[in-house]
Amino acid sequence: MERNTGAEEHFAIPLYKAYEIYREAYKQVSGLHRTVKGPSMSAFPGKVTVDGITQINGEKVFVLSLLQARNPDWVKRPFFAKYSSTATWLNDLKPAFGEDKFFYQDELNELIHSKHGQKYFDTEIDDEKLVIASLNADD
Repeated sequence: MERNTGAEEHFAIPLYKAYEIYREAYKQVSGLHRTVKGPSMSAFPGKVTVDGITQINGEKVFVLSLLQARNPDWVKRPFFAKYSSTATWLNDLKPAFGEDKFFYQDELNELIHSKHGQKYFDTEIDDEKLVIASLNADD
């Protein structure tokens, strides 16, 4: 999928088409070559991938997840957007099933208004304390 960098109108294709291209190519390769994660976009909440297009309770939806995120708890948590034949980027999508926002949006708004733009995380691994400090790329 194209990045929203100014010339995107020359390269933009709808998300559904990017997924169809990916799926057709994926079906034709052996298991050894199936290391790709699907069409993805580097959006503000993180790296969003289109995992599929399906129908749930009569509503056609995009199945999405985050490969990387500003909060690691968001990673690989599926979420759903209303299907759109014209959407080319995450900002073009609306939450499915009558929701007014995606699951991460409240916390993302807090991070936007904080001084860091991203969470700091402490993790303990084998009694060794690791501090993972990631700053917003604009800092």
